[in-house]
Amino acid sequence: MMTTGEDAVAAFWAAARRSLYLSDIFGWRPEGGASPLAPPAWSFGGTTEQADRLLELVLAGTKTATAGAQWDYEAADEPLPRAGDLSIVLDGAGAPRALIRTTEVAVVPFDQVDAEHARLEGEGDLSLGFWREAHERFFTEHADHDHGFSTVMPVVLERFEVLFPH
Repeated sequence: MMTTGEDAVAAFWAAARRSLYLSDIFGWRPEGGASPLAPPAWSFGGTTEQADRLLELVLAGTKTATAGAQWDYEAADEPLPRAGDLSIVLDGAGAPRALIRTTEVAVVPFDQVDAEHARLEGEGDLSLGFWREAHERFFTEHADHDHGFSTVMPVVLERFEVLFPH
């Protein structure tokens, strides 16, 4: 039996597929399953407040990129995002709000993230200085604590486009 959150994600995915005329090839189906499984669902940031604030930037078209610690992907045994991947972005309460498609992925050391990426993340004053300060604080507080923060830590830079807002 699905939980309420899973029901909401499944309903959102069905609505997005109908709206975008996506065929069943956009989702894996279990053997004999009637409909494709939804893409991964997740929220931005490390707190409810961050999830809501960053989602609003995405929905406004201001935020078209994000960054994550590669060490976090490894610690969670999750694959890195790839161009073409679909994701459902949740708000701070866990409700699905946007379907996004990854358009570009790069992994670079923290100290080599450039001003263009900082601007595309859409936060604060859009400067590289602001990005570094905010992300150092975020990675120190929320990233895999076996590694801690480092200016040379590998950072996964992801660009995306919103396909279906809700």
